[in-house]
Amino acid sequence: LETVSFMGLPLLNTVILLLSGLSVTWAHKSVTDISKFSETSFALFFTIALGLIFSLFQAEEYWSSPFSISDSVYGSIFFMTTGFHGLHVLIGTFFIFICFIRHLNYHFFQKHHVGFVCAAWYWHFVDVVWIFLYLCVYIWGA
Repeated sequence: LETVSFMGLPLLNTVILLLSGLSVTWAHKSVTDISKFSETSFALFFTIALGLIFSLFQAEEYWSSPFSISDSVYGSIFFMTTGFHGLHVLIGTFFIFICFIRHLNYHFFQKHHVGFVCAAWYWHFVDVVWIFLYLCVYIWGA
């Protein structure tokens, strides 16, 4: 069985998710300051874009994979874990998109932004899980 190299697309996706973690943190730091409205808007938009790019690259990886889910235990584990993670990336991207719309409608204030905080924590959890998957499935699994 030829496994997916941990370099190339998986490494690029790792960098993309780490950058998205930085951008959502940037948005979190600036969301409570009305003078940083455009900064928050850009950071949220950038996070959404990175989430969508990650998903597109993940789909590309699936289409070009030299094995399928039924080829071996590795194929089953690879597609189940990365697919489940990919679903959570899409859910997180949707959460961040909702926060972006709410931000544009001035729904977040200094003491009232718990919805955004939950979305940001969810996004960080998705980032941490990806690091674990990258280490276990791509590096150790190869």
